[in-house]
Amino acid sequence: MTGWPDGYGRRVLAEVDSTNAEALRLAPGLAGPEWVLAHRQTAGRGRRGRAWKNPLGNFSATLLLPDPGPPERAALRSFVSSLALFDAFVAAGGRAQGLTLKWPNDVLLNGGKVAGILLESAGQPGAPAPLAIGIGVNLVTAPAPETVEAGALRPVSLMSETGIAPTPEEFLDLLASAYARFEAQFATHGFGSIRTAWLARAARLGEVVTARTGRDEFTGTFETVDEAGNLVLRTAESRRAIAAAEVFF
Repeated sequence: MTGWPDGYGRRVLAEVDSTNAEALRLAPGLAGPEWVLAHRQTAGRGRRGRAWKNPLGNFSATLLLPDPGPPERAALRSFVSSLALFDAFVAAGGRAQGLTLKWPNDVLLNGGKVAGILLESAGQPGAPAPLAIGIGVNLVTAPAPETVEAGALRPVSLMSETGIAPTPEEFLDLLASAYARFEAQFATHGFGSIRTAWLARAARLGEVVTARTGRDEFTGTFETVDEAGNLVLRTAESRRAIAAAEVFF
């Protein structure tokens, strides 16, 4: 490993049900952050319980943070992770062209989804709730367009868009190094500098998007992300801050 960050553990597994599930199982015995990479997942999942396919050669890993702070702070790790993914892609391919970040937890390449992030936590009352930051990247292959929900962005892979395909271990080294830098920035300066950096890479900022929550749908101009990480839309009726939603372009 070249440039592996100090204080971060690293485990590489041939197969596991889910890297998030495995990381949370390991949490009671961990004193510090730990990366768990699996070459194959048998029950990988994305947001809202959707299945996340992990063909051999693609990337599935989880960073386990034993004590990420209060829930509202832990949730902001999606932005830290997005920035780390962005820099890892740049390091792998040598350029930032075509890369953007989609609120709240996707990375886009040439307008298609190349990576996603899933945050999960678990803990006992009165104790810190460990945070699992699951990251899936289409390094060599992407799901067929007909397998994603209607209106979702087309899936793409790093290989299909750039001709570059690092191994999962190589990409983990790049990602872990980038994450450690942004986590240190978050710890030292708070969310403000992370928010500024994320907005500079945001997809469709200033454009009209649609946000769908479990019950409602809002269409408006994507104005910003606020200090709590909420999506801020200017709709025909008002200015809305949305904490959780699926965003459609």
